[in-house]
Amino acid sequence: MEEGGWVVVPRPLQENLCNPPTSVKNDKSSNPLKVIFNEPAKHWTDALPIGNGRLGAMVWGGVSSELIQLNEDTLWTGTPGNYTNPDAPEALEQVRKLVDDGDFSEATTAAAKLTGIPSEAYQLLGDINLEFDDSHLKYSEETYHRELDLDSATVRVKYSVGDVEFTREHFASYPHQVIVTKIYGSKSGSLSFTLSMDSKLNHQSRVNSKNQIIMEGSCRGKRILRKVSANDNPKGSQFSAVLDLQISDSRGVIHVLDDKKLRVEGSDWAVLLLVAKSTFDGPFIKPSDSKRDPTSESLSVLNSIRNLSYSDLYAHHLDDYQTLFHRVSLQLSKSTKTVIGNRVFGTKQSASPVTNLDFKGREDDSLSTAERVKSFQTNEDPSLVGLLFQYGRYLLISCSRPGTQVANLQGIWNKDMEPTWDCAPHLNINLEMNYWPSLPCNLSECQEPLFDFISSLSINGKKTSEVNYKTSGWLVHHKSDIWARTSACQGDVVYALWPMGGAWLCTHLWEHYNYTMDKDFLKNRAYPLLEGCVAFLLDWLIEGSGGYLETNPSTSPEHYFIAPDGKQACVSYSSTMDMAIINEVFSAIVSAAEILEKNEDDIIKKVKKAQPRLRPAKIASDGSIMEWAQDFKDPEVHHRHLSHLFGLFPGHTINVKTPDLYKAAKVSLLKRGEDGPGWSTTWKIASWARLHSSEHSYRMIKRLIKFVDPEHEKEFEGGLYSNLFTAHPPFQIDANFGFSAAITEMLVQSTMNDVYLLPALPTEKWANGCVKGLKARGGVTINITWEEGDLQEVSLWSDHTSVRRLHYRGTIVSANISSGILHIFDGLLRCRTT
Repeated sequence: MEEGGWVVVPRPLQENLCNPPTSVKNDKSSNPLKVIFNEPAKHWTDALPIGNGRLGAMVWGGVSSELIQLNEDTLWTGTPGNYTNPDAPEALEQVRKLVDDGDFSEATTAAAKLTGIPSEAYQLLGDINLEFDDSHLKYSEETYHRELDLDSATVRVKYSVGDVEFTREHFASYPHQVIVTKIYGSKSGSLSFTLSMDSKLNHQSRVNSKNQIIMEGSCRGKRILRKVSANDNPKGSQFSAVLDLQISDSRGVIHVLDDKKLRVEGSDWAVLLLVAKSTFDGPFIKPSDSKRDPTSESLSVLNSIRNLSYSDLYAHHLDDYQTLFHRVSLQLSKSTKTVIGNRVFGTKQSASPVTNLDFKGREDDSLSTAERVKSFQTNEDPSLVGLLFQYGRYLLISCSRPGTQVANLQGIWNKDMEPTWDCAPHLNINLEMNYWPSLPCNLSECQEPLFDFISSLSINGKKTSEVNYKTSGWLVHHKSDIWARTSACQGDVVYALWPMGGAWLCTHLWEHYNYTMDKDFLKNRAYPLLEGCVAFLLDWLIEGSGGYLETNPSTSPEHYFIAPDGKQACVSYSSTMDMAIINEVFSAIVSAAEILEKNEDDIIKKVKKAQPRLRPAKIASDGSIMEWAQDFKDPEVHHRHLSHLFGLFPGHTINVKTPDLYKAAKVSLLKRGEDGPGWSTTWKIASWARLHSSEHSYRMIKRLIKFVDPEHEKEFEGGLYSNLFTAHPPFQIDANFGFSAAITEMLVQSTMNDVYLLPALPTEKWANGCVKGLKARGGVTINITWEEGDLQEVSLWSDHTSVRRLHYRGTIVSANISSGILHIFDGLLRCRTT
């Protein structure tokens, strides 16, 4: 609601359920949840991202010339295709024989026949260009300020030209599916600029109704690759973007220039509304067959909000966004005994006026986020960790909402026609990592696009299974696209030949039930997909030596080994990751069948017979977990993937109840080392957390929080860009999400029976803190407060009655959690109040 021009947002329930430690409550100089710049962007990774799940924008914050780069999540090259390979069964038989004969190098060469054509690539939408008067060239640099406020999902830019202060505000509204920009000056009539739109895609622009620009264009129907020519030219997806311009009623005028641009003269303010649509109507409908009219749909959206003021749009945006974002808060600070000046972290949430948003800087607003990243190696500011944690949650809300496409390799933000790795969903770690934080970080709705995607993959995956491998059920390989590609794509066998992508995704279905306890979801969505996946796995497994069921061919994603004959290879049988994923999926469907009373189904009987025969993980001669079924020599011991440790994280088969494997997992992590790209680093943070090693988890946090200069970046070194995008390099968003998930693993771990409190808390680094609203399996919501490294209070509540064992520093307490009742425990796990 609005009071006196301010948006009043009710505090979430959990704000009142867990009090922060005194050192945090008394802090007077906390860092806000903002990504801050003191100059316009020089590189794309200096720009600030906003998004509503479907539409995204990167705000550069230029002064005389502003660039707002746009994305729409359905803009991809290509059309639906048949990627099946009728020659694959014969090739498969050849590869399997070579593996059985121990000729792994030849098997690797022969396996290339199982790969196919390239996948398609994510595209960009275009640019909004703002050209201001020449007077802006002489702006006062010391007045410049640009920020992304995570609390309101709003980018703001402020600077002064002479005695006039100019402000811009940008947000992406999910409720109204529009990107909104407001520009205003402190003096009446001071605002003048030229507005246009452009795109690298084939397009045309025109002015409509004297206050709108319509840009219409198309994606390529067939991907253009170097040294590849195509005679056919299928029709790609068509798109339309409509930019609506509103200015103050009392002052200002709009001119039309060349029927392509709009010129604003002497206005008090201007509001830009950007809506975009495409002809994409699902992965199985050709763009040429689509009945959708992007321009008409875009104009209809604008017409539906024509009576809403900027204040109305912003209020609805805030209500929608903060309902999700405010579910979780995290406050971290150093010990008050060691912090100079007692500068510790605490959040400040205040209402914000709608019309001209509060933009008064604080003392700590003058320090750019890039400077904070650069100084982290020495000051180890805990509040920067908290900011990066919440940034991951912000990005997930901004790029994955119900009804949108699945988050791709860069979320939704992309500037290139040929983006690195196609911006495609990669299923051998990257897509899964994108969704790791959704459940523990209390954003389960953000997983909806993933489930929609899995459903589409199961349809094409059934064709791949039947034609390529003569198996039942469905599968997916390592890489897909918007057309739900499931067959192995063109490329090196070491990454392309990996049919476990669908199985890994299915673990997310089971985890969603574990966290939400949504039985309807389990019955109607998860179980049918699990059935299809398991049907493939049962057929894919073949009789091997020693009575084991094997996978053949098998790879450990993107990693080679040295075969006994001294040759390098990647294809063998029963990689540790294959077996770990299959084991997880088999356990999931058996548990699901128990809940749904399907124990007598034939497929469950088959699984129960097959699961004990899966080849178990083995320990190598050096004490580490073997990555392959044989103890091959590893040519790259510091390889970026942790595939053989899937059972530790995100899986559950390596734990304290398997002490030998648990110990071997630690040896494996030490052997892998600390180097690697951003996503590898965050995987290691979470893995060390599962081993309850706060020291190693924190060391990997320090490895991630280091500044990356886009002009001098080095592959595989990880780090953070100035806008906190995580680096491979180049930018991949998976590590942003992996980081948020890894932090939760350090603070809370759970099974359906157990909750581990602060299992990997670096007490010397984050001596004081409070986390509110994290989720645990079983539908439990948790708040935790600690002070000087010791647990002070934990609050639990759930909509489901259950018994949970609480673990903290060797103390184990059984807690009877009653539905709808708050349970508060003290630092000794004594139940204080209910």
